[in-house]
Amino acid sequence: MQIWVDADACPKAIKEILFRVATRTQILVTLVANQALYAPPSPYLRSIQVPKGFDVADNEIVARVAVGDLVITADIPLAAEVIAKGARVLTPRGEPYDKGTIQAALSMRNFMDTLRSAGVDTGGPAAMSQSDRHAFAQQLERLLPRG
Repeated sequence: MQIWVDADACPKAIKEILFRVATRTQILVTLVANQALYAPPSPYLRSIQVPKGFDVADNEIVARVAVGDLVITADIPLAAEVIAKGARVLTPRGEPYDKGTIQAALSMRNFMDTLRSAGVDTGGPAAMSQSDRHAFAQQLERLLPRG
């Protein structure tokens, strides 16, 4: 199992949790972004910088993800693609997606996108809270292999 991180929009606090988990569990964590990212020196952490462009980082993750891997992303279409390839998904707020839940999430995302396109102000996501970080850490622990 590897952990792939859609890192351009991933909050720093979540990346720090992942850095600690990589070292503790010796699971490879790969940050994929279109900008240079900091990762502490570790044989279990790496970063891949992709060219700037729409969905370039997402496409890189989809191309490299394998069955049983875990992808950290808030991007619902990316989540759907990696789930179709047999990977698992966890959002930075600790919400897991799987084959049973991704369709509802995609439908809601498309509905909200339609509202925004019609000029409706749907607001943005709330700021990352301590409870979000806690929920992420708890769900991450549940998804890690038992060793």
